[in-house]
Amino acid sequence: MIRPHAEAVVDLDAVANNVTRLTRVAAGAALMVVVKADGYGHGMVPIARAARAAGASWLGVALLDEALALRASGDTGRLLCWLAVPGVDFGAVIAADVDVAASSTAQLDEIAAGAGRVQRRARVHLKVDTGLSRNGCSSQLWPQLVESAATWQRNGRVEVVGVWSHLACADEPDHPANAAQERVLDESLDVARAAGVTPQLVHLANSPATLTRPSSHRDLVRVGLATYGLSPAPDVGSAGDFGLRPAMALRARLAAVRRVPAGAGVSYGHTHVTTQPTTLGLVPIGYAEGIAVSASNNAQVAVRGRRCPQVGRVCMDQFVVDLGAGGADDAGAGDEVVVFGPGDDGEPTAQDWAAASGTIAYEVVTRLGGRLFRTHTGAGR
Repeated sequence: MIRPHAEAVVDLDAVANNVTRLTRVAAGAALMVVVKADGYGHGMVPIARAARAAGASWLGVALLDEALALRASGDTGRLLCWLAVPGVDFGAVIAADVDVAASSTAQLDEIAAGAGRVQRRARVHLKVDTGLSRNGCSSQLWPQLVESAATWQRNGRVEVVGVWSHLACADEPDHPANAAQERVLDESLDVARAAGVTPQLVHLANSPATLTRPSSHRDLVRVGLATYGLSPAPDVGSAGDFGLRPAMALRARLAAVRRVPAGAGVSYGHTHVTTQPTTLGLVPIGYAEGIAVSASNNAQVAVRGRRCPQVGRVCMDQFVVDLGAGGADDAGAGDEVVVFGPGDDGEPTAQDWAAASGTIAYEVVTRLGGRLFRTHTGAGR
């Protein structure tokens, strides 16, 4: 087998420890681990198994296909999927014992039709838009949705399991929108109950709200980024501050090392020019693997325990690092490069790369792919 040129190494023990920590923080609320987008780039099925083993009673995904893939992998626990376009057939996920979300009467009608085709009652979570202005039913149309849900429930087509919403500013715990959205959720619950719809579960909190706003916990919390050990509110606290451990390390091997003189232009457009004789190392991953071009000349990696700056424009297959006049203690082709990791040994973290590329840690890990190998370690693998 050819040795990988680059790999994302995922520590499932770290995932399990994060789930345990978040379960404690949730303080009595059930815990849903969100594994959409291939487990935020960490591998959906291994993450799901590790989360279940660590005590997660629910899993969450966005798309119906993701839910069916989890069922095909052998997962049988409670599972919610929440995003669908008009005209999809909900029958397969209902038959697979997956909970689904409805944000409109039209969508609820499609869910009920799917339930009729497979002769099984659909478990539905009604989503209300409390202020995100994204998905979810508006407050104006909410009375119609809960009346329709009550009718379908009486007809035996659906069972309303949950009422839920999503916060817009949870990474800013004191933002007034958070309290406002909680109030709208409570008002929406009153409307639902008056229509004869009494949900088993009310859920609102995402990762940052789980960690910082106990008032939002309700019956169930939905944790995504925090599961993977990254801070969902970096302006409030680091992963370590929240008791979380990053699960992913991105590693590569130097493909080449060369000495260059002062004044050497590096990579496309010569956006970096060396100011002294130095040693450059070539890292064989680029934007095809999810390394952001916007990180060009801003990010760092670790080679032989030392941080080295990334220099020049990030390319499709590769980027260049400046190993320094001493060549990062004489690093050579084939030596390991830690692009990011937990930070235990001073290496950059995913949050560092997010800052370098002007984005958020969510994007840094979820966009990784292309020709990367993914390796899982730990007891949950």
